[in-house]
Amino acid sequence: MKKGILIAAGVVALLAVMIWADHKFPAAGTPGSGSSAGSASATPTDAPTVTLKDLNDKDVNLQQYKGQVVLVNFWATWCAPCKVEIPWMIEFQKKYSPRGFTILGVSMDEDGKKAIEPFLDKERFDVNGQKEPMNYPILLGSDAIGEKFGGILGLPTSMLFTRDGKKVRTIVGLVDHDDISKAIESLL
Repeated sequence: MKKGILIAAGVVALLAVMIWADHKFPAAGTPGSGSSAGSASATPTDAPTVTLKDLNDKDVNLQQYKGQVVLVNFWATWCAPCKVEIPWMIEFQKKYSPRGFTILGVSMDEDGKKAIEPFLDKERFDVNGQKEPMNYPILLGSDAIGEKFGGILGLPTSMLFTRDGKKVRTIVGLVDHDDISKAIESLL
């Protein structure tokens, strides 16, 4: 009897935490939130007003990219799934940038430039049989920056914005190459 009560209390507590987390962090992938992998937002939201630094200490914000479709990709040099999708990001940048598309890679490395610059200098990625460097702007991120985008629950996290700066999709985890390619094409 006591064991059953303890189990029931544990289940109730777990449900309460899940409900709280769902309300506190709607980007966690709940239906209709637009954040589960591959799902589109029911209601597009405005791009956050936030200024990031690039690797040359220049200010960059999403408003500078109005008129372009933008994929903001939160990643880190130590993130294995991030390294899996980097070749896809390089491919998308090459394929779609002439049509008004860009990727902004937001590095969440705690050591900032100290970790990122050597990584960019030495790493080459297999893109359709060719070894290529990352070919899109890399920006410096932080937990505070992530919060301005609605919170980053894991890496990689990608957010797709329309030409008029509306967020239409959030993908937590590895992107599906074909799905995100179709989503990008539909906005170009």
